[in-house]
Amino acid sequence: MHKALLLASTAAVLANGEVFYKETFDGSWADRWVQSKKKDDLGKFVHSAGEWYGDAEADKGLQTSQDAKFYAMSAKAEKPFGNKGKPLVVSFTLKHPQGIDCGGGYIKVLPDLELESFDGETPYFMMFGPDICGATKKIHLIFNYKGTNLLWKKTPACMDDKLSHVYTVIVNPDNTYEVQVDGEKKEGGSLEEDWDFLKAKEIDDPEDKKPADWVDEAMIDDPEDKKPEDWDKEPEKVVDPDAEKPEDWDEEDDGEWEAPMIANPKFKGEWKAKRIPNPEYKGVWKAKRIANPEYEADSELYLSREPLAAVGIDVWQVKSGSIFNNIIIADNLEEVKAFIDSTWGANHAAEKEMYTKIQAKAEEEAKAAAEAAKETEAEEEDEA
Repeated sequence: MHKALLLASTAAVLANGEVFYKETFDGSWADRWVQSKKKDDLGKFVHSAGEWYGDAEADKGLQTSQDAKFYAMSAKAEKPFGNKGKPLVVSFTLKHPQGIDCGGGYIKVLPDLELESFDGETPYFMMFGPDICGATKKIHLIFNYKGTNLLWKKTPACMDDKLSHVYTVIVNPDNTYEVQVDGEKKEGGSLEEDWDFLKAKEIDDPEDKKPADWVDEAMIDDPEDKKPEDWDKEPEKVVDPDAEKPEDWDEEDDGEWEAPMIANPKFKGEWKAKRIPNPEYKGVWKAKRIANPEYEADSELYLSREPLAAVGIDVWQVKSGSIFNNIIIADNLEEVKAFIDSTWGANHAAEKEMYTKIQAKAEEEAKAAAEAAKETEAEEEDEA
């Protein structure tokens, strides 16, 4: 597939929906993407398909190239767009050929901005994509609502191999959502339930106080249970009956010998009465629930309150090498699926085949090198 056949960064009205933004990182990608100048030491993106790919040209994307760096680059859509009354579908392809140890792999959907000023503090509508650091391997989906970035309560696992994978999120006007990985549903549900968009509908009544005579002790000592009279008969420690005075013990020098004390196996310890259910127990006290005066219903949690106009990549990576590719934003899932099929879908099998061959060759070379080193070591031992 040639990238010239795919229009990058366009907003086109199609048969079944509108594509607001599309980027395949063809040869003209640098005309659209702008490196942030917010910091002097930001990492550099390069245009690459990596060591393995399905199509040498079509699989080229933006690749992080410097270790232990922040990266910030963004591009504008042809025109601002919104999602009122319709779905918003965001999708992109990501590959971690370096075997990422700690770093982000997400993109941001942004309102209008000065691209050269883009950084981690720039307001965004959505941040979506994988985040890997040590044992943490999850997909982020963060929404900005009334100036606050809301974290997803769910933490679905992301892919952590070295092949390309496509991440897609669908946000619906009925305030539901779905996240897909490689076209398969990974998570989904309600925006209101899975993020803290709204204040709680009900709260504890601050005026309601626990009654002074409320009994919240579930168990009590049995008043009928009495300590046996012989309970304290045995001491905690006794003289070790098997101890013998050492033959070289000199009472003039060492003093009078005394056998050591040991734990008494017959000692019963502190006596405690049996515990029984408290007949006066009223249960765990809870304040009455009342309507929260700060709760405000919102039937448009899905909606970006201002026009969207750009896409950005703002990540930190310890080990660089990640490749971002094939970004699309549309209002129709079928259009996005068609795009995925023509890009990732057309090439991922060939990419996997190439990767397998490269890995097999590397293993063979490593095995041969190890055997050669072993033979050299044996020859040196013989000569010695």
